[in-house]
Amino acid sequence: MPLPWRLWLVLLVTGNLLVPLLYLARLEAQVVIVTFFTGGILMTVITHYAGFTRLLGLGHILWIPMLCFLWSRLDQHPPSEFYGVWLRGMMGLNAVSLLIDAADVARYLGNDRKETITWFGSAENERSENKVEQEEG
Repeated sequence: MPLPWRLWLVLLVTGNLLVPLLYLARLEAQVVIVTFFTGGILMTVITHYAGFTRLLGLGHILWIPMLCFLWSRLDQHPPSEFYGVWLRGMMGLNAVSLLIDAADVARYLGNDRKETITWFGSAENERSENKVEQEEG
């Protein structure tokens, strides 16, 4: 996975899991954490059936109602406090991620169904390596 995508994932995990753990007593943080883990389960199911494809963008579908809920509560958390800053920043990151996810799902529906990440030792990776060896030999 290219470095920029890894950094993006670190930002998403930090904003959707690590920071909300600091605010477990607050309803918004609880909703974010539950949505994070529920989305993870959904992504696991999608990966089981479709592989690591662009269809994984559907795993963030639960962010839409979460963002609507959080939007309705922004007036209770001013941007002058860190909690309000986190809430707005996380919502912005998630909104951008949803745009990327929508583009990915559209590409999947347009028949771009190849695996986006091939792991070392995966069957597809081994086939590619064998093909290269045969062409060289």
